[in-house]
Amino acid sequence: MLLGCIGDDFTGSSDLGNTLTRAGMRCAQYVGVPQAAAAAHVDAGIVALKSRSIPAADAVAQALAALDWLRAQGCRQFLFKICSTFDSTDAGNVGPVTEALADALGATRVLVCPAFPATGRTVYQGHLFVHDRLLSESGMQDHPLTPMTDPDIRRVLARQASGAVDHLPLATVRGDAAAALAAPGARLVIADAVADSDLIALGHAAADMPLITGGSGIALGLPANFAARGLLRADAAPWPGQVGPAVALSGSCSRATLAQVARHAKAGQPVREITPEEVLSGASKPEVLADWALAQAGTAVPLIHSSAAPEAVAAAQARHGRARLAQAIEDFFAELSRALVARGVTRLISAGGETSGAVVTGLALTVLDIGPEIDPGVPMIRADGLSLALKSGNFGGADFFARAAQMMEAGA
Repeated sequence: MLLGCIGDDFTGSSDLGNTLTRAGMRCAQYVGVPQAAAAAHVDAGIVALKSRSIPAADAVAQALAALDWLRAQGCRQFLFKICSTFDSTDAGNVGPVTEALADALGATRVLVCPAFPATGRTVYQGHLFVHDRLLSESGMQDHPLTPMTDPDIRRVLARQASGAVDHLPLATVRGDAAAALAAPGARLVIADAVADSDLIALGHAAADMPLITGGSGIALGLPANFAARGLLRADAAPWPGQVGPAVALSGSCSRATLAQVARHAKAGQPVREITPEEVLSGASKPEVLADWALAQAGTAVPLIHSSAAPEAVAAAQARHGRARLAQAIEDFFAELSRALVARGVTRLISAGGETSGAVVTGLALTVLDIGPEIDPGVPMIRADGLSLALKSGNFGGADFFARAAQMMEAGA
């Protein structure tokens, strides 16, 4: 294994796998820290954790355990994959995990860049934008677990980190980024990037850095570094299609997912909403919903969702408690995914990081093969005879659910 990656959620990890696969690396995504060694053909291993919004000390412990396993696989460089919207609170977890990994690797400089221009995430003057809006005006300020109210990620990271945070402005990124990163300075360095070419330049400049932290975009330039050293092979097998019933699940409350849910319903697809009260009271039963979905499946793609507008989510959290409600909904989707697969579902589409984490853990999947891209940041995934699409809440086109099912059936 050449590149060892640690993802702080499941959808972000598959997003990273998509980037690396497209650039010529053979990728496997592991659900939690594996017990066995990686397969010999894997170029990039991604240990997917569910650590984005847990206590910082727990996130650090999980990341260090993942690092130990990746080092044992012979990795030459390491990447801590975070969300392209820098999801975190002032307590962490981007800063604490990055610093712990840097300590373990002896890294004196760590490049940090969440930019992903293909999905509208750019960094300029240290500020994170989502399309033409600052992060704090993008809808992320209403995130139920990690509300992002400060677009200056230099300040966000500095509040989490033990030391100062440097900034690599766009002019330097497009000039001599390698020299700037090699120069003495603060250990953590936020870099600007507004185009894929900037990320490729940063990837090349970071060729000899032990550790990089960022969104999947920061990996655009890394495979070429390994290819230049003659370490990559170009003999990937074709990706087969998957027939059988397809069902979509959504727990994301992002603007993009809410629009996708509305579009799916408007297109005449079967849609079933579950409310917090139904989940907490047990009025909505996973087995009953699974039977409903299978009765609709065939030419249709039934969607079961708990997605709701920010004000409705905030009101539900106030009534029931944020942690209690989040755990109940995740447990519900985990049980629902098991019931669906037990009834013969072979294509499963999930929207939202927490929901996708619940699906993967609920199905007890351990190794996911990364395949062709559905939409920027969202690849097809295969595991144990099942085809999956794990979508970050903000990703995907308006007709994502139906198109993902079609592409999973067709293969590549």
